[in-house]
Amino acid sequence: MKIDGKHYRTIWPVADGAVVVEVIDQTKLPHKFETKRLATLDEAAHAIKAMIVRGAPLIGATAAYGMAIALAADPSDVAMNAAYDKLAATRPTAINLRWALDRVRSAVAPLAPGARAKVAWVLAAGICDEDVSICEAIGEQGLKLIEAAFAKKGGKGAVNILTHCNAGWLATVDWGTAIAPIYKAFDKGIPVHVWVDETRPRNQGASLTAFELGRHGVPHHIVADNSGGHLMQHGLVDLCIVGTDRVTARGDVCNKIGTYLKALAAHDNGVPFYVALPSPTIDWTVVDGVKEIPIEERSSLEVTRIAGRLADGSVVEVDIAAPGSPARNDAFDVTPARLVTALITERGVCPATRDGLLGLFPEAKTRAAGE
Repeated sequence: MKIDGKHYRTIWPVADGAVVVEVIDQTKLPHKFETKRLATLDEAAHAIKAMIVRGAPLIGATAAYGMAIALAADPSDVAMNAAYDKLAATRPTAINLRWALDRVRSAVAPLAPGARAKVAWVLAAGICDEDVSICEAIGEQGLKLIEAAFAKKGGKGAVNILTHCNAGWLATVDWGTAIAPIYKAFDKGIPVHVWVDETRPRNQGASLTAFELGRHGVPHHIVADNSGGHLMQHGLVDLCIVGTDRVTARGDVCNKIGTYLKALAAHDNGVPFYVALPSPTIDWTVVDGVKEIPIEERSSLEVTRIAGRLADGSVVEVDIAAPGSPARNDAFDVTPARLVTALITERGVCPATRDGLLGLFPEAKTRAAGE
């Protein structure tokens, strides 16, 4: 996508041919647009853990490049496995991370050590290109749902879409998942308007999704997290589209904390609730998302502190909570499949069920838990 007229992906190799990648530092958005170089395994791992890069697909792409960077420094079995373990430990919930690491290690492990880094580097670039293609296809599939919603309104007025967290191009290599259909609809001339949940505690909606939509020219309003149900009660939401960090074999969805509450409100008000996902986000080994998906618990400071820009342009962090009060910060929740209207994948839209997923991905039947 474009920022100030220049096309960017979220991660790319540096131009000088070194085994180094550059990323957009998402911790600085929306107040500053800065990029950061990742030249070592430690820097790649830190970028994932500190959320310089975030979003399940982008985490996976960064991990793949992290493996390639590590292998360029030391291609031995010991170093390869240590790099795998270090990167795998950075974020426990998003399945794309381990998917990408497994893909790289399985490809290079049989090779002579001297050949590993080059193969890993090419494979990481391929994972990035694949993600762009998948996300654009998700956009095309989800576009059909927005077109149907517009037709249901008689072709009059904007289609009002509520989203949660950031599942746009900043969460992937390009295009995004949940926001990709919105970009496709907007670019096609369909009037759309997006309700952007602020998404506490890190404010990925207010800072990242709003940043994206604003730069692309898509009409939107930032809303407090707790207002979604109210908007639905008053007929101001035509459909919800969110992303996900992991989907189980039966269609349970793990996404940014607060997604479950939006799904409950949508269900109570008869508002379609869609989840957009690339196929690497499906964890075929897990059935019950609530019981089986590990939920990352992040620093309590994300709840009790917040960053903001002062009138002079400087960015500062301030305390917002009662001094001394403890805080808990679960980063994700699980929305049961029964609350999901449908899943939007690169291969099509399907019910949030085992049969629905296997109908689009029959090759996974031997891997699906419970088979």
